[in-house]
Amino acid sequence: MKLSGLPGGQYQPLSEADVATLHDAALGILERTGVTYEPGLEETAEMLEKAGATVDHTNNRIRFPRDLITAAVQKAPERVVLCGLDPANDIDLGEHRVHLGTGGAAIKVLDLDTGAVRPSTLRDIYDIGRLVDRLEHIHFYLRPCIPTDIPEAAYDVNMYYACLKATGKHVMSGVNDEAGFHRVLDMATLIAGSREALAERPFVSVITAFAISPLKLCTQSTRIMQEAVRHRIPVALSAAPMSGSTSPMTMAGTLAQLHAEQLAGICICQLTNPGAPLLYGGIPGMANLRTMGYLGGAVECGMMNAAIHQLAHHIGVPNYNSSGLSDAKIPDIQAGWEKALTTVLAAMGGSNYVHHAAGMLESMLTVAYEQFVIDDEIIGFCCKVLKGIEVDADHLALDVIDQVGPGGNFMMSPHTMKYMRTEYFQTNGVTDQKSREKWEKDGALDARERARNLARKILAQPPAEYIPATVDQRIREQFEILL
Repeated sequence: MKLSGLPGGQYQPLSEADVATLHDAALGILERTGVTYEPGLEETAEMLEKAGATVDHTNNRIRFPRDLITAAVQKAPERVVLCGLDPANDIDLGEHRVHLGTGGAAIKVLDLDTGAVRPSTLRDIYDIGRLVDRLEHIHFYLRPCIPTDIPEAAYDVNMYYACLKATGKHVMSGVNDEAGFHRVLDMATLIAGSREALAERPFVSVITAFAISPLKLCTQSTRIMQEAVRHRIPVALSAAPMSGSTSPMTMAGTLAQLHAEQLAGICICQLTNPGAPLLYGGIPGMANLRTMGYLGGAVECGMMNAAIHQLAHHIGVPNYNSSGLSDAKIPDIQAGWEKALTTVLAAMGGSNYVHHAAGMLESMLTVAYEQFVIDDEIIGFCCKVLKGIEVDADHLALDVIDQVGPGGNFMMSPHTMKYMRTEYFQTNGVTDQKSREKWEKDGALDARERARNLARKILAQPPAEYIPATVDQRIREQFEILL
């Protein structure tokens, strides 16, 4: 299979010695401090105990010997392929291959027509998916918002259905419980044609927020995680401590704790089903100690997320992390600088599956249609950085320089015609490159309004059909589909 994604790894905030120190510190945390678990995970604790962990059943505390962690991590695949319903959208997560896409669980949307904030709906998940399907630089579709207009019991299968109906890109979401996971699994099996075909080409994956930082296993999410890996559905082991609140104030302390949480999660997955595909899911963040809220757009978040890829790469596991978050409430200049800086750091860090990179505002509470269009352009710029500068005989253009000669002009050179659309990034229309006179004649629109017009234009096009009508009918007969 041809590798997808562009190579990152140019930015490394940690030295090799730093990475080794943090890994050793995390192993020490698991060995000495351990993790605790909520009631309901007794079978998981017994599985770990049989494998060599020390379990204090009275205090629900598990301590992991180093050799147990090391052996389990070695079973995890170094490469995970996440497929799309359209094979052209398959993404290969290995080494430093970078892919960026959507994410989140926002509960509010900036309405595309009015600009006013309102509760997010199931229709938004579908329409944003249709938008993302046509945005070239957004590589996957992780459900960006919660459908507040349907019963919670109907969330899981309806969210995945809305996503899969909207886009041929890989779909990821969370589920509420094991029953919800099985409904999603059954629906995906109908689309794939068989359970074996789904395992061969997994076009869905699951976020499992198994860790309650610091160092506590969540019963529901850990059970979902284990059930998913039993069926070889790829999982992202999401853990998101906030420095100063649910992890140490220092970046190094946060990274050491988070790495320990990830190692514990990987160990549980590989003991449950050796070789099961998973993504190291560290998402380090910061607490706003003035308000005790979450700071998503800080430059340190970009630095720590780049460091996370180094830690994941150190143990040979692809990673899932975050960029593009903003504390801005609307698509404004603050959103622009926060998103661009954290996304270019995550991309240059080599992170394999970077979610939240498109659409998010207000510290993950809100999404905006036009922000997805703007962020598609930001991601495109970041990917251009990863491509670097190509230096070969044709690109050096020595013959062309000789032909044009001193005082000449390259405007009409065939060499210019050859490279004019590929050498430099081509904007999708959000970035304005007109003269002032032309800009004023066209309405003097700012970037947000240009992006809103582009979003409206995309959504006015006929939707692509990714689920055949006969399969769609079977899904609707088996499940309560509310879209």
